[in-house]
Amino acid sequence: MRGLTVLPSGRPGRGRLYVNLPDGQAVAWYDRQANRISMLAEQHREAVLAALRPYLTGAWTVGPPPVPTRAELHRLALPPDEDLAPNRPGEILLGELAHGSAGTRTRHRLRQELLAQQRIGGLLDALEADGWRVLHCIPLRTLGPLDHLLIGPAGIFCIRSIPGRRQRAVVGDLLLGVGRADPRPDPRWIRRAASAATRALGAPATPSLALVDASRVEVAPTVRDIRVLEPETASAALASSPPGLKPPDVEALFALARDARTWQRR
Repeated sequence: MRGLTVLPSGRPGRGRLYVNLPDGQAVAWYDRQANRISMLAEQHREAVLAALRPYLTGAWTVGPPPVPTRAELHRLALPPDEDLAPNRPGEILLGELAHGSAGTRTRHRLRQELLAQQRIGGLLDALEADGWRVLHCIPLRTLGPLDHLLIGPAGIFCIRSIPGRRQRAVVGDLLLGVGRADPRPDPRWIRRAASAATRALGAPATPSLALVDASRVEVAPTVRDIRVLEPETASAALASSPPGLKPPDVEALFALARDARTWQRR
């Protein structure tokens, strides 16, 4: 059958691929993570397989759609404008750099912050194969955007990415210093962000700071509640953390967190 279109949904490269008729009606979707085709209209089976063939990998399966979970029903009822899942790392900074009128020094700082968010965001996205879920640029109502929210077997992590600029970084109880620049209030900010996430999601969130390209990272011995991550060891450290959430809990929390309205109330 001619006229079938294949359209992505969710984060590029990770979400589903929907097969639609010319009038926009979906007749099937391909779940890349499960490697399964869910067929909604069996009479279009051959045409659907032909349309999806360039995208199929490995040993894929085909069948009727699975019974939706509570998390999936919540997602299906979510207005597209309220869905945070498609956000890219540094989404807000990309907009500021493309359309803002900041001066040269400010644009240089924004580019450094963007690169840090993209570096950490890419590492976190790669954890999805191990049962983690990640969101980027969460709009906290009174604090501004949270760079990354990671939900997985080891719990919930609120993560702020910080460019180390190949200089020594010192994490203290209240301030963070990078080189000779003025200290930043990131430790205080990320604690407040984690508290907001804990209230919004009804589950404890761990405040975390990710230092990118620092020559050396020193953490004061009194800093015990903040998780400090570096790109070289972040994935292994998170993967080896003690399990705290079961897969259904991860999906339910992710469904709640991806709804922008969850954060507008906090």
